[in-house]
Amino acid sequence: MDTTTKPVREQILDHAITLMMLRGYNGFSYRDLSELVGVKTSSIHYYFPSKDDLVLEAVHAYTQEVQAAVRTIDTALPAQAKLATFAKMFGRTLGDGDHICLCGMLAADIETLPEPVRLAVQAFFKANEAWLATVFAEGAHDGTLATAAAPEQAARAFFAALQGAGLASRLFRTKSRLDEVEASFKLSK
Repeated sequence: MDTTTKPVREQILDHAITLMMLRGYNGFSYRDLSELVGVKTSSIHYYFPSKDDLVLEAVHAYTQEVQAAVRTIDTALPAQAKLATFAKMFGRTLGDGDHICLCGMLAADIETLPEPVRLAVQAFFKANEAWLATVFAEGAHDGTLATAAAPEQAARAFFAALQGAGLASRLFRTKSRLDEVEASFKLSK
């Protein structure tokens, strides 16, 4: 759906997510959103009384979108293929290499975030790490993933590596850093 046909509230939320993926929590204002959506800042305050309200809702919406995408990964795939699919999905988040995962970007701003947003960002990380832990456990069982770590540790390391690779991809304007992360967890044959 074209953003101009979406309700104003959804347009505000979509633009806020994009701006935070580009600039972080402190890098956008209601004035920026006002210009992008074509409404007065008072209209934005009507839907989201404070920036904290907007950011919290953005994190929840983003989390739901990512978790819905994760649920589309075929459960019949071998663990290594699930991991590769997840990494590719994560790579699509980067757009042309100028975006960062919303929650990864917000994690960098953690000291300036209100407590509810910080907890929502933590929940995003934990949900992805929990799913990845099941994949690593599966991969250890079927022999498709090589790691000396426990599945939970491997999941945290993999997700942290993806987040870091996202930052480096943005810095160097190349997505090859993400490919390196996924390749480092494949079982050599």
